[in-house]
This record gives sequence, structure tokens and C-alpha cells, in this order.
Amino acid sequence: MEMRRAGNSGLTLSRLGLGTMTWGRDTDEHEAADQCRAFIDAGGNFIDTANTYGDGDSERVLGGLVGVLFDRDDVIIATKSGVGFPDGIRSVDASRQTLLSELDKSLSRLGSDFVDIWQIHAWDPITPLDETLAALDYAYTTGRARYVGLSNYAGWQLARAATKQQSNSMKAPITTLQSEYSLLNRDVEIEVLEAANNCGIGFLAWAPLARGVLTGKYRNGVPSDSRAAAPHFNRHIEPYLDERSNRTVDAVAVAASGLGYSPLEVALSWVRDAPGVTSAIIGARSGAQLRGVLKSEEITLPDIVRNALNDVSLTTL
Repeated sequence: MEMRRAGNSGLTLSRLGLGTMTWGRDTDEHEAADQCRAFIDAGGNFIDTANTYGDGDSERVLGGLVGVLFDRDDVIIATKSGVGFPDGIRSVDASRQTLLSELDKSLSRLGSDFVDIWQIHAWDPITPLDETLAALDYAYTTGRARYVGLSNYAGWQLARAATKQQSNSMKAPITTLQSEYSLLNRDVEIEVLEAANNCGIGFLAWAPLARGVLTGKYRNGVPSDSRAAAPHFNRHIEPYLDERSNRTVDAVAVAASGLGYSPLEVALSWVRDAPGVTSAIIGARSGAQLRGVLKSEEITLPDIVRNALNDVSLTTL
């Protein structure tokens, strides 16, 4: 698998990352191990998790694979802190106390003294930015985090944070930004990708398949075994099941048929090779499903197809 440098840093990531949001909840330890094995065998080195995935079970499952399926130093593990769900309600807390407490718990679950990339999961409008950044500095200087990043920040938020960190060589440089990006959600093209590029920050795309919608699985309804049929995922997928999205999904299906690929391969390749993208994070429920996703590594979209999909998706957004 092709490796790419994250921004101006020395960190290199596989251009596909393995997402673990379902691990410990919808994906058990055996399926997780199968996925991890398939991903590493394909040449991947970047695995992404978060303290909230499966209420921490995702990190526990991943930690259990360290030293069994791979050596710790051979894989880039990224996790996130700053978002919680007390009483089932999403809450953002990027205070120094909460962030460092969550990081220590993540490290314990991962069974590691450090995480390769520690990311602030979301912008906190209440906590002063300097306090949030101070937590990144502490984790970085103490070796708990080898690199630090941000997630779901707007362009101006990213630029402000990156500029503060770049102004002092003793502070932890922002290395990555992780945001949603797909043919059905191109909001990051407005300012986020440009901000990341100008600040020398690597961009990590999550939900490159628009939460599975771009695979075409919902063209004829909602399959009973799909994420859209699951209560805890439905609200995340429903916004992409409208008529405008359907037109883009149809265009992807037509392109795939003409090229002899699957819609999944076409949609994922479009994001993976989009300007400014360091890595696209993919998720699956099983090893077999992941192996199908990894077939996208074998293809590159012709420019004429990429441009046509650009035009169709922009007119339907």
C-alpha cells in the first residue's frame, strides 16, 4: 500500500487507514483480529480509534492485538479524546483535566505507554483554546503522544490552533486534521483542506463512503443487516438517503459499471486520491467485508471519470 507523509511532518501513513468504530460493539474480537490481519497483510500501517468507540471497548480490543498480530512500533495507532456521551447525550469537553485523564485511560486500554497520534475529537467553544493546546503540549513533551492532531475543526479553528503552535518551537506541532469527506459531503473543500495544506498539516478523511451509502446498498431500500437499520447508526445515515444523494450514488454506480469496478471502489478511490488527502479511513464489520474494501488499492480512476463525478456531486449538494 502506498505511504504518504502527513503534512510537513516526518510521519508516514498508509493511504488507507483502518477505522475501528464498530469494534467491541458490532465487531467482536475474532472479527477485529481478522480485519487487522487483512489490513496489515495489504500493507496498511494506520489504525484509528477513539475513547468513545464502544465505550472504550474498541481501544481494549485493539490493545489486545498488540504483540499478537503486530509489533507495536510497526503500526501507527491514533486515538481521540474530548467527546463523551453522559446519559446518552453528546458532550464536548476539551479542558486540560478531562483530556489528560481520558488519554491516560486510553493508554491503559491500549496497553501502551504512548499513542502515535492523539487527536482532540471536536472543537470546544467553552474551554479556552490555549488550555486545550496545553494538554497537547504536555502529552507530546512527556512522550504520551508522539504526534498530535485535531478532528472536526472548521478551517478558521484549525488555522488558529496551528498558528499558535507554530509560533513557539517548544509547543507540539499540529500534525493531522481528521474530518468527514466524501462525494456526498464535500464541505471541507470550502476552507478546511486549504487551511490544512497552508499550515502543513496532513488531512485524514473519515466516512469516505458516506457511511456506506456510496456502496449503493441503499438504492432499493434499507437492508435489515445494514447500519441504517441499527438504532445507534440510523440518525447518522438518514441524511444521505435523500433524492439529491441518490443522484450521486446513481452516477457512481454507472461509472463503476463502465469501468468494471464496484461502486465502493470508485467512491473510495475518489476520496483517497483527492488533492490534499493523506489517508482515507475505512471501516468494516468483518474481515471479508474489509478485504472487499481493500480491493480499491488496485485501481486508479481515469481523470475523465473523476471530473464527471466532481461535476455530478457538486450539482447535487
